[in-house]
Order: sequence, then structure tokens, then C-alpha cells
Amino acid sequence: MHILVFGRTGQVARALQDLMAAKPDGALASTLTFLSREEVDLTDPQACSDAIIARAPDAVINAAAYTGVDAAETDTDQAHKVNAEAPSAMARACASQDIPFVTISTDYVFDGSGTAPWSPDDSPQPLGVYGYSKLAGEKAVRAAGGRFAILRTSWVFSAYGQNFVKTMLRLAETRDSLTIVGDQIGGPTAAADIAAACLRLAQCLAADPDRAGLYHFSGTPDVSWADFAREIFRQAGVSCMVTPISSADYPTVAKRPLNSRMECELTAQTFQIERPDWTISLAHVLKQLEQA
Repeated sequence: MHILVFGRTGQVARALQDLMAAKPDGALASTLTFLSREEVDLTDPQACSDAIIARAPDAVINAAAYTGVDAAETDTDQAHKVNAEAPSAMARACASQDIPFVTISTDYVFDGSGTAPWSPDDSPQPLGVYGYSKLAGEKAVRAAGGRFAILRTSWVFSAYGQNFVKTMLRLAETRDSLTIVGDQIGGPTAAADIAAACLRLAQCLAADPDRAGLYHFSGTPDVSWADFAREIFRQAGVSCMVTPISSADYPTVAKRPLNSRMECELTAQTFQIERPDWTISLAHVLKQLEQA
């Protein structure tokens, strides 16, 4: 099975490359081709569509996105092109060729109200431009029809790019205490676990188009950013005190959802993918960083 992946340097794309490198020939039951932004301009929907038609893959995974939550508040056009128009073109091209299409979305499509986990059926209400751009992408993918799977996830971390784990370790190099937001709750999710889930979704959609739909996937247990930081420092053997603060005491350009808990039962039932224990995944990431 040949899978075309949009993205090469992002966290999930790099994790997909690691999966491919770690398996002996044929063990993944798939071969992956990665497209960088230099090869396909994500702000050009037609280029995205043409890349799929020209390569005729067995499935497509969109692991590329505009992820600058704060930057999107002023870079609205770019965020919409990458997060909405590009996946829309990919989904329409895939639908026209009956090719399974998997794309990644976010907990930021919700407003973060309440304390109950968000289910795929709950009504989205984004708080900012980033969330709106991702929601627009979701709507376009669903409208295209075909064999699609939208995988919403949260709090992505890995040994690559910019993420909370790497930021905490960097800050702890020069500080012995940090104030971290303690009233935002969610499930940290390793890029490696998202990559493995995307592969399974693509393979399952190829065999059974009835599994098309919208799914949630995040790590367990749900914690605050402050508790996430404490576990990072504990596992890394770093002495750094964490003091929780409220979101109001740490203002950002774009408002963040307080409740990012996600109900993932449908994903488990449909694809037999259970929520991964992020503390175990964190240990793997820390080991990767040590060996880098």
C-alpha cells in the first residue's frame, strides 16, 4: 500500500518517518512518500490536488498544518489557506479517485467550556482564528465525501520541532522554578502515537469505506499543563519547581480552551486504537532527546 504524506518536517510527519525507518521492509504493510512544502505549496490548492492525481497513491495522509495559534490571529489568510483550502483540495482529489484520505485536526475547534470530555458529535465553537481555520478544513473534507477520516487530537509533543516538552526542558536549564498554567486540562499526545493512528486509519479505510468519519484521539490521563510539566521534570531528573497559575495570569494573543478533554471511545470501537498512556510515550521522547 502506497501512502502519500503531505508534510516532511512537522512533528507527525517526522514520527511517520521514524515508524518507517524502525520497521523491516514490508513490516508496515505500507510504503510512504513525503511531500515537503518546497515540493508542494500548501497555499496553492490546485498544486495539492495535482500532486495526488499525478502520484495516484493508495491513500493520503495530511500531516501538514499551520500551527501558529497566536500568529494566526493576524496571519488569517495564510492560516485559512493551509488549514482549510489545502485539505479541501486534497479531500476532493481523493474523493474523485476513491482514495482514502486522513487529516489531523485539533481540540481548538471547541470553546473549552465545562469539564466533560468533548465527543465527535459535540458542536464546535472555536475561540480563535486557528481553531476556525481547522474547523473550516474539517467541514470542507466532510463535504468532499469519499473515504475520509478526520482525527482530532491535542497537546502534541515529540523530539522534533517546537512543543511543550522541549520548551520546558530548555527553560529548566536556566531556571529552578517556573509558573505554568494549571486550569487548562487536556490529554498530551505523542506525535508517534498520532502517526501510528493515522496509518491504521488509512489502512482500515482502504479496506472498509464505511469507517469514514470524524474521530478523537488523545493521550491519557488528562492533566493540566502544570502537571504535565511536573512529569516532564520528574522523568528527566530535572530539579525545577512548578507553581500553577490561572490562564488569566498568563495572557496570550489567542485565547486557549480550558477544557480540552476528548472522548475517544468511537476511535477505540471503530479502529481498536486505545488512548495511549502519554507518560510512557514521554519516556520514549526523552530518550530520543538524550540520544540526539
